[in-house]
Amino acid sequence: MLQHRIILAYDGSWLGLLTAIFEVYEYKYTSASIQRLEYADQGDLFAKRHEVHTQEEKAMRVKKGLLAKIDKAGFHELYCAYLSELEDSENLILRLVRHYLGDVGNSLRQNYGHEDVLRLKQINKSVSRERHRFKAFVRFKKLNDNLFFARIDPDFNILPLIISHFEQRYADQTWVIYDLKRDYGAYYDLKTVTEIHLSDLPTDQELMMKGEEFEELYDDLWRRYFRSTNITERKNTKLHVQHVPKRYWKYLNEKMDL
Repeated sequence: MLQHRIILAYDGSWLGLLTAIFEVYEYKYTSASIQRLEYADQGDLFAKRHEVHTQEEKAMRVKKGLLAKIDKAGFHELYCAYLSELEDSENLILRLVRHYLGDVGNSLRQNYGHEDVLRLKQINKSVSRERHRFKAFVRFKKLNDNLFFARIDPDFNILPLIISHFEQRYADQTWVIYDLKRDYGAYYDLKTVTEIHLSDLPTDQELMMKGEEFEELYDDLWRRYFRSTNITERKNTKLHVQHVPKRYWKYLNEKMDL
């Protein structure tokens, strides 16, 4: 019997995606694609729409099944692919889950001859590079209520991947890292990290007004230090841009006057 094409519309969350994958198996969909709710009506006009309601129990069963076939590192690779937000990443993950659960062997995720496995590795490399850079390029402004505030707008949704780094590094400070592109942030209160959404983001001018008295002085001293340690004769702009691409300069105090 010919089965209609099915579009599973989910809420955009990681648990929602795992729930959708569970329901592909639950309802035995052989011709299915997964899309976020906001895009589900823009796809195949002849496909049937199935709305997914996120259920943690279903999501955890998918996770348990995958961890029985691949290790935690392999599961993390799928999570990073989800965080990449690249077009059709949900269906790449679905195909890989089918590959991992359907095939036999301990080296499934190392099979670079498999097109989807290779694509997953490429995505993870890009996401990991972005994560690594933002560990170094996040710059906080100290506000007069002793809160440290930083704004970012990365290409990939790497905030969940860098939170633990800043938890450990700035464990004795309250801070917020806010993703402008995705309109959410992480707030650390010295004990736990909470996801927040700000209705009115402060501008650069407002941050300066709210800043601690010596914050602007610290910025200026840092820029002076940066210039004083720069050896003009050894300047290699091409190499510098390779390590610190220009799109990250807006985060760096030492680049503000360039």
